[in-house]
Amino acid sequence: MARSILILSVFVVASCGLAYELIAGALSSYLLGDSILQFSTVIGCYLFAMGVGAHFSKFIDDEDLLARFVDIELAVGMVGGVSAALLFLSFSWLPTPFRTLLYVLVFLIGTCVGMEVPLVMRVLHARQSGFNELVSRVLTFDYLGALAVSLLFPLVLAPTLGLVRTGFLFGMLNVGVALWTIHTFRAELKNVAGRLLRSAAVLVLLMTGFGLSDRLVNWGEHGLFGDEIVYSTTTPYQRLVVTRWKDDLRLYINGNLQFSTRDEYRYHEALVHPALQALPWARSVLVMGGGDGLALREILRYPNIRHVTLVDLDPAMTTAFAQRAELVKLNQGSLTDPRVKVINADAAIWLRDQQDMFDAAIIDFPDPSSFALGKLYSVPFYDSVKRHIAENGIIAVQSTSPYFAPHAFWTIDATLREAGWKTTPYHVYVPSFGEWGFIVASIRQPFVPSPVYRLPMRYLNADTTREMFAFPPDMPALQMAPNRLDTQSLVHEFEQDWRHVIR
Repeated sequence: MARSILILSVFVVASCGLAYELIAGALSSYLLGDSILQFSTVIGCYLFAMGVGAHFSKFIDDEDLLARFVDIELAVGMVGGVSAALLFLSFSWLPTPFRTLLYVLVFLIGTCVGMEVPLVMRVLHARQSGFNELVSRVLTFDYLGALAVSLLFPLVLAPTLGLVRTGFLFGMLNVGVALWTIHTFRAELKNVAGRLLRSAAVLVLLMTGFGLSDRLVNWGEHGLFGDEIVYSTTTPYQRLVVTRWKDDLRLYINGNLQFSTRDEYRYHEALVHPALQALPWARSVLVMGGGDGLALREILRYPNIRHVTLVDLDPAMTTAFAQRAELVKLNQGSLTDPRVKVINADAAIWLRDQQDMFDAAIIDFPDPSSFALGKLYSVPFYDSVKRHIAENGIIAVQSTSPYFAPHAFWTIDATLREAGWKTTPYHVYVPSFGEWGFIVASIRQPFVPSPVYRLPMRYLNADTTREMFAFPPDMPALQMAPNRLDTQSLVHEFEQDWRHVIR
């Protein structure tokens, strides 16, 4: 019975250990961007720390194995359980030490986790388990625990509980293993009452943190965004936050501003109308990204548009902007318009499986800050888009800032040209973002912007349109290589450009 409990404990502690690693990687990716770098460094630091912990486990005396195992479970439960909350709050209120704190926590957790399995194996071996059977059973349950949490974390835990609450939950599981061990081996342990008291104190702290997780996250996000948070959710794909300051609503995805209601009309008029003004015959439009429905709002102003297909990865985004009153007011109910078909899917995969043709496409993805997004700015993706656009059709692409991220902007232009598009870059000043860039692309004839518009505009007219398509000397065209899937140079260029801005 005692051996079975220890073997089952391996399953639990393996699940907890991997969970803390996933939480640290996901949270650092959310806050710092560049998911490959964050996960790579977190995993590397964690595995190195596990090796350190495994090495130090040999210095624990045989007679103290169970006592030290209990102490380690309490330590890893405490540190791992509060790690997500500490990281999130430190980034919001004390940004400077975030990376230091991240790797200190990962190292501490990894060191403790690295000691767990060797201690369990020594305890079992001391109870005369066959060595071959011992190694087989312990490692089997270790790997099964890792498999379980690797599936539960992205599919259930992160989107349902969120990162902070998930951290507290796994911390409580570690404490549960400690209490289980104390109860099972109480006859062999010294100072049982003291260990029970410490376990109870850690458990109460973690349970309190679990219950207050929403308040902790709201407090942290208030420090991060500075304004009242009116809506927030964590999805399997991203963190969505909507804030309000007086009459200004702002949407953030993974901490990055997507729009401000005070000037979003400049962005969306510039994105949509130069292209659609040139296509008075257009009947069908494809929108990729733009799950907030704001670009869709502008498209639906044209009476000649009969059908719009909007493809956005995240159903939480389109649902919120289709149902929440303050958000529906912004997009004027565009997501529930009878002319609109909303599809929640990966745009690249959806395009590959479709046969439909469109007269125009508006591509409004978030900036290429990760490799998952970078693939949507690649040569194969733009080549796939071309197969679904009428020969005389036009696409408009959100292309980040030609001023703050010039290498990324002109990489997108080079990528479109490599895919066979004739490109016409342009830019507009959006106060919330600064100078922002777009690219109109056509298949046959080069695009020529119209100085007049069939619809009334808040920003666009002949003068602003002329300025949009003229680049000043401090925003010169750069010769860049196209973004290909195997290298994803765009993500690197984007990261480097914005790193220089932050400095």
